[in-house]
Amino acid sequence: MSSCKRGLGVFVPLVIMSATLLASRAAADEALDKAFEALRTYEWGSDRSALQVIDNAVAAAHGDAALAKSIESRLAERLTSKPSPAAQDYICRQLSLVGTAASVPALADLLPDEKLSHMARYALERIPDDAAVAALRAALPKVDGNLKVGVIHSLGVRRDAASTDALSGLLTDKNETIVAASAGALGNIGTSEAARTLGEFQAKASESLKLAAADAYLVCAERLLADGKKLEAMAIYRSLAGSDQPQHIRLAATRGLLAVAQQK
Repeated sequence: MSSCKRGLGVFVPLVIMSATLLASRAAADEALDKAFEALRTYEWGSDRSALQVIDNAVAAAHGDAALAKSIESRLAERLTSKPSPAAQDYICRQLSLVGTAASVPALADLLPDEKLSHMARYALERIPDDAAVAALRAALPKVDGNLKVGVIHSLGVRRDAASTDALSGLLTDKNETIVAASAGALGNIGTSEAARTLGEFQAKASESLKLAAADAYLVCAERLLADGKKLEAMAIYRSLAGSDQPQHIRLAATRGLLAVAQQK
């Protein structure tokens, strides 16, 4: 009898604890549902406290793959439903934290949008999947002006070597802002092929683009040196250390040569 009582004494608290946990989880799910409903009509200047539940869920998703997948799915679904620009901006920020390849199509649809392209790129730059950079690469010929400059920048951030040919072709664009951005992106990509292209561009760049060309070439040298390609980096530094370059370029090139020597 006493043994049975002891068993009940252990069982009852466990039942109470399980019921409490289930109730707590149900309450959390209900709060999250309300937050996503509030997101549907969220506008700039609205009370943001309603979205704190989503913020907390995104933070909790780190280390919890199932929760991350669920939150990402709901965010991407809400994004494709075309809520307010403020809500789309918010969703892009959250997808930059929990996004995977599954979110890429929804984000890629925003790249041609004048108001939302920046935040879509912000998310795509941070999604560690080849699908994200492929979406940026695919958008390059579809956008113009500042949107193209933004996509070019993002491809540089991702160091997308597959974009080298397309970026090289843009070095002859009539828009000098696009040309300068393309040179900068090639510098960040920092491969041997990018270095050859930048070398040719830098040698014949117009006066208004000489500084952008030299800066991009310096960055390319840094990338090559970091990747262990010392001889290629040294050749670039030597070419930029000549008297025909601005003083700050010569100084940067000289520091680069010293860095190469230290590595040797």
